[in-house]
Amino acid sequence: MKELEKVKRISIASTLFILAVIIGVLTFERPKNMYAINTKDTLEKLVDNDYLMAFNEINKPDIVLIDVRSQYEYEKGHLVDAINMPSPEILSEENQSIFIELKDSKKTVVIYGKTPEEANIPFLMLYQLGFDNVKLLSVDISYLQNKLVANTVNIEKPIADIKAFIDESIKNSNSSSTVIKKVQPAPKKIITVKKKKKKPVEGGC
Repeated sequence: MKELEKVKRISIASTLFILAVIIGVLTFERPKNMYAINTKDTLEKLVDNDYLMAFNEINKPDIVLIDVRSQYEYEKGHLVDAINMPSPEILSEENQSIFIELKDSKKTVVIYGKTPEEANIPFLMLYQLGFDNVKLLSVDISYLQNKLVANTVNIEKPIADIKAFIDESIKNSNSSSTVIKKVQPAPKKIITVKKKKKKPVEGGC
């Protein structure tokens, strides 16, 4: 009787476990945002391509400006025709659908914030998600007597060949093999100790 009860409990537990697995599989959702470009490829492409947009180049019909500052900062003043998408909301479904539409229509998206550094993270996220039509505006936004002032920022390009450095690092990591040398212990030095001869006792009675 006890054995029968034990078998029943195991059967019920197994059934519940299988049911939980089935529910888990059925309700599993794929992550909404999947990187289309990995970090290595992103670095290589950003080195090859000019991803910065100068302030005097934005007055073109195929350019759409995206302001990633807060709504408060945006309402204080913004560049003409810029769309406000605060950084924390940049990957919302509504905003992503706008980016997809802009990419399909061959528009160039130019992102800006108070400084290029503020817009850098949203720019990199969008680029790695596959929006390769995105550029970064080299501008510094400030206010003077409640009026928006936009100053061009000259971002120095590195003198060193970063792409060559990346390629060399990858080459070295692939070709290098760890060689473990067996260290042989140093030979032991044997010191022979000579026994001193006892001197005969001098003098006598």
